[in-house]
Amino acid sequence: MSEPALGVSPASSRPAAPIVSRELLSRLDVSGPRYTSYPTADRFVEAFGAEQYQQALQQRGHGVGALTGGASALSVYVHIPFCESVCYYCACNKVITKHHERAVEYLDAVRMEIDLVCAQLGRGQTLSQLHFGGGTPTFLTDDQLEGLLGTLQTAFRFVPGGEYAIEIDPRTVSAERLHRLAAMGFNRLSFGVQDFDPQVQQAVHRVQPREQVAALVDIARAEGFESLNMDLIYGLPKQTLASFQTTLSQVAQLKPDRIALYAYAHLPQRFKPQRRIDSSALPVPDDKVAMLAMAIDTFSAAGYDYIGMDHFALRHDSLAVAKRQGRLHRNFQGYSTHPDCDIIGLGVSAIGRVGAHYSQNAKTLDDYYDALRRGQLPIVRGLTLTRDDLVRRAVIMAIMCQGRVDFESIELAYLVDFRQYFASEMRLLEPLVESGLVQMESDGIRVTPLGWHFVRAIAMPFDRHLQADKTAERFSRII
Repeated sequence: MSEPALGVSPASSRPAAPIVSRELLSRLDVSGPRYTSYPTADRFVEAFGAEQYQQALQQRGHGVGALTGGASALSVYVHIPFCESVCYYCACNKVITKHHERAVEYLDAVRMEIDLVCAQLGRGQTLSQLHFGGGTPTFLTDDQLEGLLGTLQTAFRFVPGGEYAIEIDPRTVSAERLHRLAAMGFNRLSFGVQDFDPQVQQAVHRVQPREQVAALVDIARAEGFESLNMDLIYGLPKQTLASFQTTLSQVAQLKPDRIALYAYAHLPQRFKPQRRIDSSALPVPDDKVAMLAMAIDTFSAAGYDYIGMDHFALRHDSLAVAKRQGRLHRNFQGYSTHPDCDIIGLGVSAIGRVGAHYSQNAKTLDDYYDALRRGQLPIVRGLTLTRDDLVRRAVIMAIMCQGRVDFESIELAYLVDFRQYFASEMRLLEPLVESGLVQMESDGIRVTPLGWHFVRAIAMPFDRHLQADKTAERFSRII
């Protein structure tokens, strides 16, 4: 008898969902990067510091050095690390405290950082995308958020109709707070949901009733927010196929514009809160793939386009439109419609990109504060991309975003013979071609519908750093 396969029965009006065999699952259940950047952040080096970042900012300020040109609009990410309680699954840089007064010193430091950045970059640079992440940005009071926004609006020129987003913990907001956020100019909200099942919520120490989230969604729509996102995680303790299907159906009924669906990465040796999770309660890998297939099926039936790897969007949403038109991009926050724009990272541990340079701030509050008190940009590591990094980044991002690499476009942009330059990488793709994940065409490489389940594995052969050291266990499992 042939080996059973995993899959979800699709609606009869749509093509059958790809079937993932247990053999394929076992062979590809490896660790690998998420490729929110290439090279990945673990390749950053301490030789890149404040001086190098300062030079990158100066170059952009003078209209040189930025890959997309000095006049291109900026994206700004602000990291707010504070949370009142710990979620056991969390791998973010955070500070658990109920002492809200700690935010005062932190906001003073972020303002100092903004001043230092503007001293090199120049004030009034165009900003089209702003994202407050964490931690829990709504740990801050409304007045504190409004004050920080005012500082940013003085430093940068906000584009009318830009994307101004904030992550919210439903347990920390009310109708009044949503009203204030809308009045401040935020037009996008991201709800941290993860799972609606009470047993799962208890297992990860994040209890928030579905009814509470549903009420906030209704209020947010009434306040006129342009886009609502929900974060979900599959592979959490106590999750079953049946319980996760219930969560998926409940989320689909709420109809957020976008859904970010992440695979839980259990790395307790790196992230201390995860040690509180009972590993025996985690779903087995084949159930995790079934959960992903189930999500693709459920959300497709509810009118969502599968953007790739971890994102869904309603068909009218700008993310879905960008995917159809081949304009999708990927940055440190995930999939984006903004074309390869420079990102200024503000706050502890924040990552940014200016031109061909990546940078990361100090990871602890003490180190972050110390650098700023000395009047120094708080950069502790980063990277200047080589020519090889740039061409490989273009290939990896084409795989992750468009699901296709066009040989000629890479050859014209980077003056290489693709088949010759990537001869060894093409050989590494051969088993993926045989497994039906990739199609080799005369003019390019194409990811198949089945391949979207394993798109990270398809990108990995082009990662020179990963292939060189083979220490992939530093990353999460791709399933």
